[in-house]
Amino acid sequence: MAQQNIFDNEIFFDGYKKIRENKVNANNLFEIPALFSMLPDLEGKRVLDLGCGFGEHCKMFVDLGATRVLGIDISSKMLEIAKAENSDAKISYMNMPMEDIRHLNESFDVVVSSLAFHYVEDFAGVVKAIYSLLDANGIFVFSQEHPFVTCHSSGDRWTRDESGKKKYLNLSNYGIEGEREATWFVDNVKVYHRTFSNIISTLIETGFSIEQMIEPLPTEELLETHPEYQDLLHKPDFLLLKTKKGS
Repeated sequence: MAQQNIFDNEIFFDGYKKIRENKVNANNLFEIPALFSMLPDLEGKRVLDLGCGFGEHCKMFVDLGATRVLGIDISSKMLEIAKAENSDAKISYMNMPMEDIRHLNESFDVVVSSLAFHYVEDFAGVVKAIYSLLDANGIFVFSQEHPFVTCHSSGDRWTRDESGKKKYLNLSNYGIEGEREATWFVDNVKVYHRTFSNIISTLIETGFSIEQMIEPLPTEELLETHPEYQDLLHKPDFLLLKTKKGS
């Protein structure tokens, strides 16, 4: 099975990079704070970052005390920037699809993944590989696009009033799992929809216990300065889970 590597598409990569360079974005306002709030104490820990992208998180893990960080990404373009801008003696980067991590010959205390799993078809296989790489009582924290986002297959996501303001979300095909094709900078970007129950059951059946779940929402204070995020009260963009491997 060939893994999707949309981030090495020049148009997609340039568009994504411009979004991330703008500090006012949903990742910085919602997803990243929630992700880091879930992390355990990283002092002295070995951390695996799946879908590490530009490597900013890898550098932050070292700053938080991690003694070994391995960042894995399928995109060589991403890793070029990671090595140039976020290198450290304690960080190694590897060009590898996360579906292949079962071949890694080391173990970790913490596995983290930020907004990568919705690009992965074999979620169960990757979760099993993560479980085998973690030491006893190891922590696995990840974020992904919210299932209310990934289920979208066609038409307008929103019903709007006469002025164009979003009134409510149009939710369809939530119960039909599998591949979706989205347009984001380019056509035919593949994402994979899974229901909440599938995600949670896969984790539990693999042996993980669910420690925490966050669907980040805007506060009243944030909406005063960024009213454009009002629609997240209808539909969170992200789902984050903190899980623990049994002893």
